[in-house]
Amino acid sequence: MAIMVAYKDIGNIDYQEAWDYQEKIFDQVLGIKRYNDKISDENIDEKKAWENYILFCEHPHVYTLGKNGDEQNMLLDYIQLQAENASFYKINRGGDITYHGPGQIVGYPIINLQNFDLGVKTYVRSLEEAVILTIAEYGIIGDRLDGATGVWLDKGVPGKTRKICAIGVRVSHFITMHGFAFNVNTDLTYFNHINPCGFVDKGVTSLAKELGKEMDIEEVKMKLKANIAKVFNLEFEVEK
Repeated sequence: MAIMVAYKDIGNIDYQEAWDYQEKIFDQVLGIKRYNDKISDENIDEKKAWENYILFCEHPHVYTLGKNGDEQNMLLDYIQLQAENASFYKINRGGDITYHGPGQIVGYPIINLQNFDLGVKTYVRSLEEAVILTIAEYGIIGDRLDGATGVWLDKGVPGKTRKICAIGVRVSHFITMHGFAFNVNTDLTYFNHINPCGFVDKGVTSLAKELGKEMDIEEVKMKLKANIAKVFNLEFEVEK
């Protein structure tokens, strides 16, 4: 039986505002988990229904650095950031540095992995799989890269390996935060100001660049949602 998940597209939203919203939902989901953990099997009817969420959004130009990332991979100083109309945040996800901006589908699943019987590694691979299936619908072959998360193209071709989707997550008490950044119509010049995910020998790409045309991002979202539902065996509820 498919697990119900609330889906919200929160639009083009400031990064800090979206982060605060994630934290609010995380606390809500954790509160339900802690309540249910106190209920014995004999009183199972008293347990609250689990809540799981997946948020889609876009951000204004912003660079984020994971908790184990290296600040040296940010190649701009504060004044240069201002000139690029960009902001910078150190955040509590895994991974190194990445860029978010208009034309990119950013996904924030806030789900209880125990509901899905998933470990962290399988969860990350499932996110990758959903994106791999989505770009395959456009005739693009995506793959995983040993030692790195995300979805990559031409992983075995020296000098041509490039990332189309970055993934960086946080999991606490089996509940997830942060997620993925899928380049659709993204302005890739902003990646020139960082060593993306800490790599200096690999590039980045977008769906638009690979196909040579601007994409209908709403269409891509619908395909991505369908593939997430397929991979995770879930159904999306009406927005809460």
